[in-house]
Amino acid sequence: MNPLRWWNESYKKDLFSSRVDTTKTLAQAIAASPSPPHSWVLVSGVACYKPSMTAEYTEDSEWTPFDLLSKLVKEWEASALLPENVTKTTKQVLVRPGAVLGRDGGAMKQMLLPFWLGLGGTLGSGRQPFPWIHVSDLAGIIAHALEPAADTPSPSPLVFNGVAPALNNNHEFTKELGRLMKRPTIFPVPGFVMNTLLGSERAVILTQGQKVIPKRTQEAGFEYKYPDLTSALKEIVGG
Repeated sequence: MNPLRWWNESYKKDLFSSRVDTTKTLAQAIAASPSPPHSWVLVSGVACYKPSMTAEYTEDSEWTPFDLLSKLVKEWEASALLPENVTKTTKQVLVRPGAVLGRDGGAMKQMLLPFWLGLGGTLGSGRQPFPWIHVSDLAGIIAHALEPAADTPSPSPLVFNGVAPALNNNHEFTKELGRLMKRPTIFPVPGFVMNTLLGSERAVILTQGQKVIPKRTQEAGFEYKYPDLTSALKEIVGG
């Protein structure tokens, strides 16, 4: 498929429908159930937070939609909300992950071959924040969130930023991956090339980023298996 066509109007409609409509159907099923679950967890994303080189976002940070992806997160999370009578027994949780790093899929699967070939490089300036999480830790946060609430569930969802506590940028990620794979990382990809290949709406995911802090995640007592980039990438590349 031509990447320039991935974000046409038809694809954008499918993007919203597959997430918003499906989640709304599940929320309605929970609301109608005679035995609703103890917990209801939605995994959305950090795209709700506006890219910035300086701002730091915790789960308490206020935000408003500013582009296509943040609008998607807003509608997606809203579609998961349960009626107040159901929230008396069902804990609502929102997990907002960054880039999910794992050996067998996602972004890493697409990156490994170019890096093995010595073609890995920073994206754009490389200075953009790169919020990430190892897939095992994301699964752990979800499992942690599924535990029954000690207190009476709140009408408002409990939000967890599903990111590692390390604050890395794209340059640091690129250099560490290249070091562990023993491959050079000397071919940066300029921002205008990313825009041409992917379209500006897709390229912004890679060329801009947010400093996201898992404040509530850590306060809830979650212990990361891979809190730093080196340990996460070592597990993935087998270094």
